[in-house]
Amino acid sequence: MPASLTDPEDLVLPTLEKEGSEASFESTTSSGRLNDVEALLPETTEEEKPSTGNKGGRLLVWMVANTFATIAIVFINKSLFEDFRYAQSSFAAFHFTVTASLLFVLSKPKHGFFEVKRARVVEILPLAAAMCLNIILPNLSLAYSSVSFYQIVRVLLTPLVAAINFLIYKSTIPQMAVYTLFPVCAGVGIVTYYDSSSNRDETGKQTTPLGVIFAFLGVVASSLYTVWIGTYHKKLSMNSMQLLFNQAPLSVLLLAYAIPWTDSFPIWRDVTLSKWVLILLSGLCACIINISQFFIVAEAGAVSSTVVGHVKTCSIVMLGWIQSGKSVSDRSIFGVVFAIGGILAYTAVMQTNKSK
Repeated sequence: MPASLTDPEDLVLPTLEKEGSEASFESTTSSGRLNDVEALLPETTEEEKPSTGNKGGRLLVWMVANTFATIAIVFINKSLFEDFRYAQSSFAAFHFTVTASLLFVLSKPKHGFFEVKRARVVEILPLAAAMCLNIILPNLSLAYSSVSFYQIVRVLLTPLVAAINFLIYKSTIPQMAVYTLFPVCAGVGIVTYYDSSSNRDETGKQTTPLGVIFAFLGVVASSLYTVWIGTYHKKLSMNSMQLLFNQAPLSVLLLAYAIPWTDSFPIWRDVTLSKWVLILLSGLCACIINISQFFIVAEAGAVSSTVVGHVKTCSIVMLGWIQSGKSVSDRSIFGVVFAIGGILAYTAVMQTNKSK
């Protein structure tokens, strides 16, 4: 997923969806991931909020645009990875370039989205490197997995981030919320088993063992990045846009060094015009996700942003299920129900606890 300012989600990149400990798990395509990541950070501050005019109508437009762009980018990237599976560093660098260019425009006084703050390269370098892994590993998972499996595994961000915060910072969540995470983990396990099982016929099997490995490595990378980025917000006194403004260009430079060693490209003359159009659409979707996510969080708040995230997760899983040709009798559907049901219950428990 394209670099999004928020994940799940999710370039697959980090997004502006800061919902306390409630992540909305959309894709981690260069722009979706970003949902997955910063969705677990503190809520938006006043300085991140733009002025509002026709708030209701504009907010609805941004929500619809964000939902369709996020769903589209997952399937667009899935299609692109048929030809560019071995060019992940270049693909991520493209999305980071799109993100950096967009942020440069939005930082101009006439737009006034945010005030530019600079950080030393030495300070931001480790985070930029972590962001590269946060994008590339989930993208590799998408390249070697079915869309529904790729998306379902992203919900593990919530229990893993909760576990990391507990182990490192002794931060706890309500006991009832802990209980809701058990079906989440069980559901992902069921989907993993049936979606990658070798005894399935080849028409239904799309997830390879390599896809499973990349998926879980991607969740670990995103979880660590989520916890780490929270410390950078405080350490550098920057909001999400300011931090990503510093990260994105540096990530492009890091990937530029890696590309000659990691990437293998198709024969360019064999790449069809439709693929080039999809590449441009992927970048466009990343821009739409970044801008719309900013307005959704700023104007609607964390709860509405979470709901939008759940709608995207369910939509991507459902469409991925249909695309793969699975039937309702496929036993992995039980895992999907457990995982999504658990994450919805977790969100409800956290919101109830927060309102007390």
